[in-house]
Amino acid sequence: MHNTNRRALFEQLSHGQKPRILFITCSDSRIDPNLITQAEVGELFVIRNAGNIIPPYGATNGGEAASIEYAINALGIEQVIICGHSHCGAMKGLLKLQSLADEMPLVYNWLKQAEATRRLVKDNYKELEGEELIEVTVAENVLNQLSNLQTYPIIRSRLHQGKLSLHGWIFRIETGEVFAYDPILHDFVPPQRSIPLSNFFLGR
Repeated sequence: MHNTNRRALFEQLSHGQKPRILFITCSDSRIDPNLITQAEVGELFVIRNAGNIIPPYGATNGGEAASIEYAINALGIEQVIICGHSHCGAMKGLLKLQSLADEMPLVYNWLKQAEATRRLVKDNYKELEGEELIEVTVAENVLNQLSNLQTYPIIRSRLHQGKLSLHGWIFRIETGEVFAYDPILHDFVPPQRSIPLSNFFLGR
């Protein structure tokens, strides 16, 4: 975008925001929501934390719940993406959660919010280890956080009204590729196969 156009954009943004998408992702420094989606400034409302975790409704009084409520109620956002990523340190920590209790108690307490993911992976993927185990943990965590998101009354209400869509993504750092969850295939696939690109910004 040329400097003249960018100045015009910032002038417009000074009068208010109207983001199209609530983008929930990890705090990892290698993740850039605008780069991943090719969105412009002002097009994404972003929530970031270690592990892209959304605690179930009422579990905590953290900023995630307030930001979700504001995004849907005040900003009228109709698309929500939860985006995990490969080589996620939070998911590595989740798999050895108890070892963090003394060394990093605040991290331990936060990652406990994803206990459902840890338990599911431990119970169903006992044959996996190393990067394969981390990869499946990243994927299952995205799906669990989508489930947690649906415990919020405002989310359930908008879904029931047909005014909201939820999407699970995984960003692969090593290739720059994005994979989106397809509920029919029960797998993460290139988003072109599962999402109308007109809803998003990829491929501009």
